[in-house]
Order: sequence, then structure tokens, then C-alpha cells
Amino acid sequence: MKKSLSKVWKIGLTLLFGIVVWLFWWLRYPFALSYQEQFQLFLLDDDYFMSRMAEPSGLARYVAEFLVQFYNVVVVGAAIIAVLLVLMQLITWRLMRSKVHNPLSIFYYPLSFLPALFVWYMMGDENLLLGFVVSLDIVLAVMLLSLRLNIWWNILLIVITYWIAGPLFVILACWVAGLSLYTQKYTILPVIVCPVVVWLSSFVSPYPVRVLWGGLGYYRFQGNIPTLKGYKARTYELIEYDYLVRQGRWDDIIAKADQKSPDLPMSVCANNLALAMKGELGERAFDYYQNGTVGLLPKFERNFNSLLVTGEAYFQLGLVNTAQRFAFEAMEAIPNCEKSARCIRRLAETNLINGQYDVARKYLKMLEKTLFYSKWARRTMNLLGNEEAINQHPLYGHMRTVRLTDDLLFSDKEIDKICGQLVMQSCTNHVAVQYLLLYPLLQRDINKFMNYQSFVAERTQYNPRSCQEAVAFAYASRQQQPPQGAVSPSVLQHFNQFSQAYRNHALLEMYKNTVWYYLMEGK
Repeated sequence: MKKSLSKVWKIGLTLLFGIVVWLFWWLRYPFALSYQEQFQLFLLDDDYFMSRMAEPSGLARYVAEFLVQFYNVVVVGAAIIAVLLVLMQLITWRLMRSKVHNPLSIFYYPLSFLPALFVWYMMGDENLLLGFVVSLDIVLAVMLLSLRLNIWWNILLIVITYWIAGPLFVILACWVAGLSLYTQKYTILPVIVCPVVVWLSSFVSPYPVRVLWGGLGYYRFQGNIPTLKGYKARTYELIEYDYLVRQGRWDDIIAKADQKSPDLPMSVCANNLALAMKGELGERAFDYYQNGTVGLLPKFERNFNSLLVTGEAYFQLGLVNTAQRFAFEAMEAIPNCEKSARCIRRLAETNLINGQYDVARKYLKMLEKTLFYSKWARRTMNLLGNEEAINQHPLYGHMRTVRLTDDLLFSDKEIDKICGQLVMQSCTNHVAVQYLLLYPLLQRDINKFMNYQSFVAERTQYNPRSCQEAVAFAYASRQQQPPQGAVSPSVLQHFNQFSQAYRNHALLEMYKNTVWYYLMEGK
């Protein structure tokens, strides 16, 4: 009876651990799963498989990348991580049980969770890859097998494990050496084999020894050792904004910003884009922290992550060529030289919009070899060369209407002029209209704003709160009254209250969400 209760208790504890891990990734960090998936391109073909098998840790890396593609379905991706960590705990317990013969196993069983808990914490480093977890599971499983073999077979097993799972095979070598000590057959040969095997592998793989010791498929920055960073709130805040932008969940982005105003260029850019997509940028831009024009369209940096959000902003503006360049640069900047399914999809879209059908076909054929993008790729392939179908498409047809065809290169200091060209191209490009009028305000250039506002007023009826506040400020600076209808009575009244408070050196915190406060703050 006592033994039965002990077994039930152990099973229950393991199940509880697995459920907690599953809920943690599914409900708390789904965006972290999307982050991992978007920076790889797992192809279902023989060449891709053989390319992985031809390098150390190739099998573990292949298996990990196969599993990561299922992160597209968050609940499944979370379950995969839970299974891998539970498997790690169970193997650890089997190893412990092989050497611990004690009736107090109920005390030792919780200790078997320590490796899995430690790896779970390590996964807080967004650059740690699933290949590390898969490799560790493989090494632990091989350690169980080594219990049945003699020293020479174990040395052969160490060599094979290196090619399958990579440098974590050192754990196996230390384990085998420890077993020899336990059986009084003292030898350090298993440990000596390790550097020799890694050194020899450098002659048959295109990687230096330093990178091989770091592990292929362990860490996004090859050759670097994973750090114990934990789950850094600021890093994961940016990852979540990127995730929401990728899915076009504009309402969720604004709701997130309402809870805590973003303050980094990438997160501010994401929130401004979401406001623009909802047509609320002119009304609500100054309800949030603004860090100048870099929060509207951040400057180009060769960063594989931030380029994606900025590229999405350019795409929604109608700057298709620039969005294409950002997608390509983001993919080329991935540290471990992987391709990106997300970037390749965007490259296929931009070339389709531009009528570069042969290039678009090349990218779509790549996506046809994937599990989760193949259906979209085949559907999009039918649009190639079909001008009528493309023009009627809700996204691609719209982009052909608003895009600029000569936006190949321009200076970061000319973004407002490019937005002006977009408005001239199509006054129905509401995103461009909103960006054009907000840009000079973020520069605190009221004269430039008035020129742009006059330009827009001739073409549209767009006159949101921020524009009215800026017009009121501009005319007050000239000691004039704004034209009839240019500023609503409520905005005028609010501005008069602000002016009086400013003259009396009163606290202006209650006006923090106005253009006036932002303009005066810079003085």
C-alpha cells in the first residue's frame, strides 16, 4: 500500500510539473514561441535533412527545428516544451535510481526536477534554441544506455553522441569516467577523447573549433555559451510587441500600451503603427510617451529583430521597396545564418506586388516545402501573373494603389517628404496622412507642420485633435485667432486654460497628453 501511494505521488508530481510548464508557455509567453519559430525555415526535403546530418549535433538540431515549426500553434508548441522537460526529469530520476538505493526515495524524487527546472530558467534567454534542450535529453538517455556497456563500447558511444547531440556529450564522458571510478576501473580516457573528437570534427565541418565547442543549434549566436539571463521583462516586452505586430492585432497593441506606455523606439513604433492602422494616431498619439521621430520610424539598424517591426510600418505606409529591403536585411542579420519563414513570406509578397513574378515564385517554392506555410504559398502562387486577381486582392491590390515605385533609397531625414509623396500618390492612404502630419510635431517644428497641414487640408477632411491643438498653438504664437472651423471650441477652451497655467508657472501635468505640453517640454 505504501509503495503504491509513493508511485501515485511521484506520477502526480511529474504531471503537475508538466501542466505548469505547458500553461506557462501557452498563456504567459506565447509570443516567445512565435519569436523562435520566425527565425528558422524548416524544409521538408532531402537536401535540408542531409545538410543537418553532415554536421555535429545535426540530428538533435534537425529534430529541434522540426518541433519548433509547431510553435505556429501555440498550445502545441507549449506542450512540446512541457514534454521535453518532463522527459528530462524522468530520465534524471532513472539515472538517480540506478545509483541511489534508499528507502527514502520520496525525498530524492524532487531532486530529479532540478536539471529540468534549471533548463526551464535558461530558456528565459531568448537566444537559447530548442536544440540545446533536445541535445540534453539525448545525452541523458544515452547515459542510461551506458550503464549496460563496458568502457570501450562507451567510448564509441561518446563519439557517436557527439555527432548526434554536439558538445553536451562532455556530460556523458564525465558520467562514463565516473562509472569507471565507481567500479574501481579508474580511467580518464572518456574525458580525454572529448577534445580530440571536437578537434577532428573541425576538419570535416566548415566551423572552427571555438564554434563547435559552443554547439551548433544550441544558441543563436554561434560559438557563444548560453547565459543565465532569466526572463528579462524589457526584452520580452519588445518580443510581445513584435508578435502582436506580426499578427496585426492592433487593438491588443493599444491595450498593452494603455497598461504601460512604451518607451523604446521599437515599442513606440509598434504602438504608433497600431494607432495609425485604427485611424487614431492623430487623436491619441500624445496620450503615450513619444521619443521623437525615432518612435515613428526608427533609424535603420542591422538588427534581425527590430527591423521586422520597422519594416511592417514601411509596408503599411505603402513603401513596398523599403519594406522588402528591411525584410531581406533582417533575414541576413540573423546571427546563426538561418533563413526566416516570416521574412521569406514578406519577400514573396513585396515581389508579387511589384510584379516581379519570377522572384516571388522562387520564394513561394521555398515556402511550399514547409508544413505551415505551404497552403498559403500554393494559394498565392495562383496569383502570379494574374493582374486582375492581384488588383482585386484586399491587401495586394490596395498596396498597388498606394505604393511608390521609386522609393528604393532615401535618407532618414527625408521620411516626411516621402510621406508627402505617398499622400500625393493617393489621398486615401490614411496611414501616410497620419504619419505626414505627426512627423513635424514630433520634430517640434510647428512651421513645417503648418505647411503640411495646409497641403493635407486641400486633399482631405482629416483634422484630428493633435492637428487642432497644433493649429491653436501656431496661431497663438502669432498672436492671431485660428480660422473659423479650424479648431473646435473645446480645444480652444482647453488651450486657453493651458496658456493661463503656463503663464502662472503652474503644474502642467494635467496637459501631458497634448501637443502643447510636448512642444513646450522640448524648450
